[in-house]
Amino acid sequence: MTPVLHLRGPVLVGPDEPAPEAWIVGGRITFERPSGDTTTVDGWVVPGLVDAHCHIGLDAHGAVDDATSEAQALADRDAGALLLRDAGSAADTRWVDDRDDLPRLVRAGRHIARPKRYVRNFADEVEPDELVRTVRRQAARGDGWVKLVGDWIDRDTGDLAPCWPAEVLRPAMDAAHEAGARVTAHCFSEDSLADLVEAGIDCIEHATGLDERTLPLLAERGVAIVPTLINIETFPGIADAAAGKFPAYAAHMRALHERRHATVGAAYDAGLPIYAGTDAGGALAHGRIVDEVRELARAGLPAVEALSAASWSARAWLGRDGLVEGASADLLVLDADPREDLRVLHDPRAVVLRGVRRAGRWS
Repeated sequence: MTPVLHLRGPVLVGPDEPAPEAWIVGGRITFERPSGDTTTVDGWVVPGLVDAHCHIGLDAHGAVDDATSEAQALADRDAGALLLRDAGSAADTRWVDDRDDLPRLVRAGRHIARPKRYVRNFADEVEPDELVRTVRRQAARGDGWVKLVGDWIDRDTGDLAPCWPAEVLRPAMDAAHEAGARVTAHCFSEDSLADLVEAGIDCIEHATGLDERTLPLLAERGVAIVPTLINIETFPGIADAAAGKFPAYAAHMRALHERRHATVGAAYDAGLPIYAGTDAGGALAHGRIVDEVRELARAGLPAVEALSAASWSARAWLGRDGLVEGASADLLVLDADPREDLRVLHDPRAVVLRGVRRAGRWS
């Protein structure tokens, strides 16, 4: 029989809502003291972290086998990321839902891109006249999200450029919303943003091209961003590799990288909802959500807001429970208050998923 665990906190139900203690009974959180014996665990308790942009089942060459997907999910879990928004994968990862020891996945289906305008083997590649039908197909494949590739390098012009004509975007958004899905888009450049937001998009990934023209538009519409700052760290290397053939693109990528922290800071000041995502999968290793949280703090978010971007607010945005009565016990136990020092997230005393300790130093 699974023991009843007594979490002698503080238990951070919200950013400013510490409860003195909680219990885990039958894999679920309760704030009502149960009868019988308990095992006490001391520490600061926060909800399991959220990686709001990663790719389970994907590496730099496309879909991977189940064993590799499992290793990716375990790396995220052991780093404390217990809820993952999979922002596009070519692999079928539905089997993960049957594994109690793996993080919960919220899928966006497969990326939707223009032919030869994205990473090979990643996307469902279609022309604009097929976009609406493809959005419907990927909405059925996902868990309430659809992912567009909003811009990519145009080799004819030698720089980033929008992928979709403005006139096809509104019907595509409408099709997703009618299917009960929200829409997000990969966007590096400045020029792809306005059309997507005017068409009714719900979220922008990366958002490195935000500027004084588009920030007010996103703020007015309440469009969220997931900056993936640890992925933006790769831009100088991408620029170096492309400089000989595409010098304008290389210079553009370097400029976007140079102002990345200022861009996110301005988005925070403008009131945009911001969530933490690593872009793990593809070229980046899984298990780095805490690095992303700390990057958000370096960009100007207060520590508690950077933490919320990967916990309380991110869970609410994805429609998943945090530390509330009766919720699944998906949480971290920490040595100190993470609102004061985000570094404690790197070494949790316990990572608890579905009421069972899966990682950490406590045994």
